Amino acid sequence: QVQLVESGGGLVQPGGSLRLSCAASGIIFSRFTMGWYRQAPGKQRELVAEISSAVTTNYADSVKGRFTISRDNAKTTVYLQMNNLKPDDTAVYYCNAFFSSRANSFWGQGTQVTVSS
Repeated sequence: QVQLVESGGGLVQPGGSLRLSCAASGIIFSRFTMGWYRQAPGKQRELVAEISSAVTTNYADSVKGRFTISRDNAKTTVYLQMNNLKPDDTAVYYCNAFFSSRANSFWGQGTQVTVSS
């Protein structure tokens, strides 16, 4: 049974930082591309960042220079370090894992990030 469990969300002031974690089980973690998506109220879910099994990374333009994705294969965990957070970053953040096809990917339950003063 595949499980992706996110943690680290919360309320933070603009300019602050958070680190999200996603612990994976039930998959051969090192072979999967891991990603973070987010969905704000009334908006479609969008890709924030992803990291391949070869440790190549891809970021949404809106977070480049502020967010960093990383992975620890030994701990089967992917991280998203978020710095200089803005109110527009407020959303539910979801962990995603896929191997050969995004259509057959796995999702976590999501963690809320709220950026507000």
